[in-house]
Amino acid sequence: MKLLEFKRILRFTAVGLSAAAIHYVSVVILVETLSTAPLLANIAGFLISFWMSYFGHRFWTFGDHASINNNSFLRFLATASLGFAMNELLFYLMLTYTSIPYTIALAIAVVTVAISTYFLSRLWAFRSQRTLHS
Repeated sequence: MKLLEFKRILRFTAVGLSAAAIHYVSVVILVETLSTAPLLANIAGFLISFWMSYFGHRFWTFGDHASINNNSFLRFLATASLGFAMNELLFYLMLTYTSIPYTIALAIAVVTVAISTYFLSRLWAFRSQRTLHS
């Protein structure tokens, strides 16, 4: 593995863990303090953490890429939305068909989706301009 790719994975992990923590804490606060339904709180948690994730990945994780273009945001939005749809589906299935507490189900859903989100971000959302046009 090249050093640059290793650094990118570490940065992705740091940004992803930060965004996941914001997402997770937001959900727990909404559920525990406002009695928001967990699935609805999950949507709010995603929306809250989305911006931290986008700017962290855009300027730090993939900032060394020639990926600074107008389409990066739209591709990241599509990537994040797909990841969130998978997260919400998995969360729903665990809440509906298991007795797992929502806090554990949410953690499982967030971690499960993180790997696919990295590859979608790396290979498509923040793909370099050179690669896109070749």
